[in-house]
Amino acid sequence: MSEAMSENEIDEPIDDESNATDDAFASGDIDEVETRDEEMDRLREAADSADKRVLMAQAEAENFRKRMRRDYEDQLKYAAVPLVNDILQVRDNLWRALEAAQSAEDNAGLKEGVAMVAKQLDDQLAKHGVKEIPAAGELFDPNYHEAISQMPSADHAEGMVAHVAATGFQMHERVIRPSQVVVSTGSPS
Repeated sequence: MSEAMSENEIDEPIDDESNATDDAFASGDIDEVETRDEEMDRLREAADSADKRVLMAQAEAENFRKRMRRDYEDQLKYAAVPLVNDILQVRDNLWRALEAAQSAEDNAGLKEGVAMVAKQLDDQLAKHGVKEIPAAGELFDPNYHEAISQMPSADHAEGMVAHVAATGFQMHERVIRPSQVVVSTGSPS
């Protein structure tokens, strides 16, 4: 009979799934064996979860870009606030000088007060890198000067600045406003 059992066992086809199930039963891991449908469901859930994480990361990156752009625009928009605060202090002093001029009969004090305010303004501008462009008596330079006219001058050689109509300024080596000048054509003949 033992020979009959061994022949029957040889004649039966080998079934991998039944062997896997038998192995699971033997090891006590029957709960961990999943069908193909269960595996597909698990993999779909994992893919959906990964898709959600990708979408969330993309949304977070877009929100970060928008926040950085908004911060950059705000920095540009309010970059001059320190300069404006300093200039407003000078404006206050100019208004005080005007009020003093209305009540004062002595113009010497007014002249001195306005000169002090003008110096305060120049100091505040210099603190922020703004300085005057020298022009009077200089050689005309189109990078720093804007010629508004020409005139003959016995005191100045041809191409030299004879008169400054409006003072120019530069900030950190960049021209903010060129000096408006009258250029000499040389001595009148």
